[in-house]
Amino acid sequence: MTVTALKLPPKPAARPKGKVLSIPRRAPSPFAARAARMARAAMSNALPPLLVTLALLGLWQLLLSGGGASLPSPLEIWRQSGDLILDPFYVAGSQDMGLGWRVLTSLERVAIGFGLAAGVGVLVGAVIGQSAWLMRGVDPLFQVLRTVPPLAWLPISLAAFMDSRPSAIFVIFITAIWPIIINTAAGVRAIPQDYRNVAAVLRLNQIEFFWKIMVPAAAPYIFSGLRIGVGLAWLAIVAAEMLTGGVGIGFFIWDAWNSSMLTDIFVALLYIGATGFALDRLVAFIGAKVSRGTTV
Repeated sequence: MTVTALKLPPKPAARPKGKVLSIPRRAPSPFAARAARMARAAMSNALPPLLVTLALLGLWQLLLSGGGASLPSPLEIWRQSGDLILDPFYVAGSQDMGLGWRVLTSLERVAIGFGLAAGVGVLVGAVIGQSAWLMRGVDPLFQVLRTVPPLAWLPISLAAFMDSRPSAIFVIFITAIWPIIINTAAGVRAIPQDYRNVAAVLRLNQIEFFWKIMVPAAAPYIFSGLRIGVGLAWLAIVAAEMLTGGVGIGFFIWDAWNSSMLTDIFVALLYIGATGFALDRLVAFIGAKVSRGTTV
């Protein structure tokens, strides 16, 4: 039996493939890339608290929507006192003005009182922190004085100054100074001995040692005390203004209570909380710049 092999036709020649040219993408500008990163960071930081706030407002509205509640709901606060949010800087009289002006008036007193407390507190804390014996001697006294409520100082300040404005500033000062002193002294005590040895080798005087060694090394402690102090200062001015009067945000709350305007009080609390948060963030930002990111 003979087997005949089949001869397959030759394969056609492959066609040359065309070369695909890739068009290079235009690189984004550094400004656009930085703006995109900032937008993503802002979104990641702002979105969670925004969602939580909306959820809490919705729950608040749901619990008080049945009627008969003594506290107002968010929608009722908006209907009755929304103008205080939309127009915070109106002026219709010496005692009839927006909450923005009232907050600025309170902030002026806080700036004076807290500025004095910061300057005196850092200097006194730096001196105390240099001596372990002195620190042990004054620490119990400071621990006792820092627990005195702000309003407890008000009668003494009124008797001393005979005027509401300096009395309120003194209450801010005496309330905010203790955490600044204590934290600064602790920061000075925590300075490594190597830094002191370098200062001795360079023959730095006390002023040079304070600015070049002590302040940078103790900055995390100092600004932790300043953050606590500014929060206490804002708390103290609101409490003091409820009794001393004037045009501050604290007196506005007391006047709204006497006028049975609960919705105005809730709006004022919103302003107080937002302003306190802004003050804390401002001190933290300055601390991060001074200490190069070592503060929290």
